[in-house]
Amino acid sequence: MSRWSVLGSGVSGLCVATLLVEQGESVEVISKEDCLPASHWAGGMLAPWCEAESAPQAVIDWGQHSAAWWSKRVDGVEHNGTLVIAPPRDSLELTRFAKMTSEHQWVAPGEIEPALENRFARGLFFSGEAHLNPRDAMQQLRAKLLQANVSFHNGEPSGKIIDCRGIHAAEDQPALRAVRGEMLILQTDEVQFSRPVRLLHPRFPCYLVPRAAGRFMLGATMVESHDDSPISARAMMELLSAAYTLHPALAEARIVESGTGLRPAYRDNLPEVRYQHGIFSLNGMYRHGFLLAPIMAEKLMQQLAQEVL
Repeated sequence: MSRWSVLGSGVSGLCVATLLVEQGESVEVISKEDCLPASHWAGGMLAPWCEAESAPQAVIDWGQHSAAWWSKRVDGVEHNGTLVIAPPRDSLELTRFAKMTSEHQWVAPGEIEPALENRFARGLFFSGEAHLNPRDAMQQLRAKLLQANVSFHNGEPSGKIIDCRGIHAAEDQPALRAVRGEMLILQTDEVQFSRPVRLLHPRFPCYLVPRAAGRFMLGATMVESHDDSPISARAMMELLSAAYTLHPALAEARIVESGTGLRPAYRDNLPEVRYQHGIFSLNGMYRHGFLLAPIMAEKLMQQLAQEVL
């Protein structure tokens, strides 16, 4: 049995540690206590077919395995699909989205989400997609790892290293770049949704993901920047404007949290398993952390089996 030191406690590190434990390996997880991973700010959409609008085919193929992987290991995965809509003035965006994606059907949005009745004439429903609460999912994985005697600390590694530090590994991996994302958590009891709703717009597309206790994660921004300072006024205004377009009741919602995260990305925006100077790494999740971390962790396990396990 090997001793493994997983660097990073974001979604990639936790998925890797989980699979190592499932294979009977000895594991420790090392991360800085004051350093939140990008996955802390994630939307948690397991939406491979929606991603076909802008992502490479590999994301669609690999991402189809994620909902089953998460459902096997954590509670709270909602298999309610994804609804994609657009304001009447942007109806061409919806037609374009339909042509670039698959596994959807045209629907009357109000029949899928009653809160949208009489607000949008048509929408696309991706019934095979799912979503989860990222923080709950990571906490469940962490709790199970602790039960399996995995230690979490910020000290020196004592085993063979697997680097899952995301953008914090940029010093060792110059090929990584940061992609800034900004988000809000809204709270309201005035409107309810059962699934993620994506609002298309030629400049300011966004998504609203329901969470428990009347809370919603609102996000979408993608900025090529290594700036992790608080959310900008521009981004907040654009996000709130999009929320109001979705439903006027969201104008009265309370902003209970705002945040920014730096997503790690390689040039082609696809994650990679790498091996250099005796260290394995899993990185480059871009905007697909919860969607692709499971299968990338599986790919890493396959490579470890060939190399050292």
